[in-house]
Amino acid sequence: MKARIEISLIILIFTISSAFAQLERSTAKVGTTAAAFLKIAAGARTVGMGGAFAAMENDIYSIYWNPAGVSRISGSGSTAFNHANWLADMSFNFAALAINLGDVGSLGLSLTSFSVPDEKVRTVENPEGDGRYWDASSLAIGLTYARNLTDNFSIGFNMKYIRDQVWDMSASSVAIDVGTLYTTPFNGLRIGASISNFGTKMRLDGRNIYINVDPDENANTGPNNIPAQLRLNSYDIPLSFRVGLAMEVFKSKLFTLTTALDAVHPNDNTEYVNSGIEMNINGNVFLRAGYKSLFLRDSEQGLTLGFGLSYPIVNDIDININYGFADYGRLKNVQFFDVVIKF
Repeated sequence: MKARIEISLIILIFTISSAFAQLERSTAKVGTTAAAFLKIAAGARTVGMGGAFAAMENDIYSIYWNPAGVSRISGSGSTAFNHANWLADMSFNFAALAINLGDVGSLGLSLTSFSVPDEKVRTVENPEGDGRYWDASSLAIGLTYARNLTDNFSIGFNMKYIRDQVWDMSASSVAIDVGTLYTTPFNGLRIGASISNFGTKMRLDGRNIYINVDPDENANTGPNNIPAQLRLNSYDIPLSFRVGLAMEVFKSKLFTLTTALDAVHPNDNTEYVNSGIEMNINGNVFLRAGYKSLFLRDSEQGLTLGFGLSYPIVNDIDININYGFADYGRLKNVQFFDVVIKF
């Protein structure tokens, strides 16, 4: 039975890889997808490790990177709260809850929000503002189910509702994430694969698409002031295929050294690689480093760093505080903070 499942995993990975290979590789279609906030990394730990997280386990942020990893959360469950001051004073927040139901599997709930601060409405006639303000926000709500089919093989699914809003206009979509995680006999090497944001296209709708027009642009002839509606295009959401490797390359009573590597194929850019490393010191102090978006065309991303502290509160409840730093070149840097409670 185990052998059949392991073979099925390999077939699934190669089948998905072949399907994605049909996508255009020669053109970076940057800026052609909606809901771009879905591409922002969630979790200070994952940021510190360069976003190489498809094959990591026992972490609630697997909800975002590979839902199969949710099945391997230890204890009764875990909850997390993540905040980042994104580029240009924008705000990114992520919150999640996962419950371990034993042999039944694990359930998870996540909420991602992204917001742009209020800005003046500027027009040709009023370049300094006309007295109005506009804003933009995005939201994703996800429901996750994951299960260990064997001691070494796990699967996971994440259904999500996505919404973008810009001033008086909004668009929505429904998507699914699918992931698998397999632990090999070779020194506990893990192989993870996931598809993220496989869903419907998004198209803005709202009162601003309703206008009045003069068909012949002549106020003295024909009908004037005719109610009309602008036709807006629909856009894909940022679909990505991710394959990752992770392994504890060194273990002792005091230190554990974990390395991770992800290969990512997005639908709106060229392929790239994320890599990361984490040193666990006595289960209380964590030091992390990574490199993000290696081989990505015209990337401003690169070095990442991070650290974490773990404190036992009462009984089996632990609190983890994590910090992540990501270098964005000419765009400066982004810093992530999160709190994870394990129970």
